[in-house]
Amino acid sequence: MRQTVVIVALFGAAGFAGASAEPATGPVPMHAEVSAYTITALLHKAKPGERPNLSGKFLVYLDLADLDFKGANLARSDFYGTDFTDANLSGVDLSHTRLDRSVLIRSNLSGANLTGATILRPTIYSDLSSKTSDAPRFSGANLSKVRVQAELSGSDFRGADLTEANFAPLEWRSGEGTLATAYRNILKYCDFSGARLHAANMQRSVLWFAKFTGADLTGADFTDADLSRADFAGADVSGANFSQANLDGASLIGVKGLHEAIGLDQSINLDRATR
Repeated sequence: MRQTVVIVALFGAAGFAGASAEPATGPVPMHAEVSAYTITALLHKAKPGERPNLSGKFLVYLDLADLDFKGANLARSDFYGTDFTDANLSGVDLSHTRLDRSVLIRSNLSGANLTGATILRPTIYSDLSSKTSDAPRFSGANLSKVRVQAELSGSDFRGADLTEANFAPLEWRSGEGTLATAYRNILKYCDFSGARLHAANMQRSVLWFAKFTGADLTGADFTDADLSRADFAGADVSGANFSQANLDGASLIGVKGLHEAIGLDQSINLDRATR
């Protein structure tokens, strides 16, 4: 396997038992329950149609780059700090897993089940240039009730289920807790076309040039989000909250339920949006 140089914090959630809304703090043990070699062998030996079972395991800080997980069952496992660079995780069960501080550079999570997972402060780009080509793919994935604190600019969420997904900041002021966190999630150029974001919490997210064409945004919360140049063509925004959201250059052509949206009178640059 390749060697990926990643700087990983040594402190994060401890005592993991499925995803929690606000993880506790404390040192994460460095030793995984199963070695990367054993996992590689298990996946290699899996016959067509079999789903390798690695559910409920403590699999932290492993190098699992480039692996094809063959639709494995990874539910409720702990992958803190684990490297999934270029891994094929399409169709896998990652429900209620912890992917905090994991490395998701070019990971393929299309069609994966990430229900209730946490993705806090992952490594997404191979260098400081933040190339969108490095971003992971989540098209068709189930991300309902996922908890995210990350920069995921360029990620593909087309057709994904983000019902009640939570992209709000972990801290309302950076550095309030034991770990410094970003003031906003950065989701520039993300493609949410045809995705379901019903009741999703996107507060304060930076969504420059994001695509929401044909998406279900009913009841979504975009309070204080930066939606500059975002494309909402054909999206349903009934009950969505745009209070203090920046709509500079956003396309609202063909939007459904705009008269039922909340807080448009309190949004910023609505006069600069295209309708």
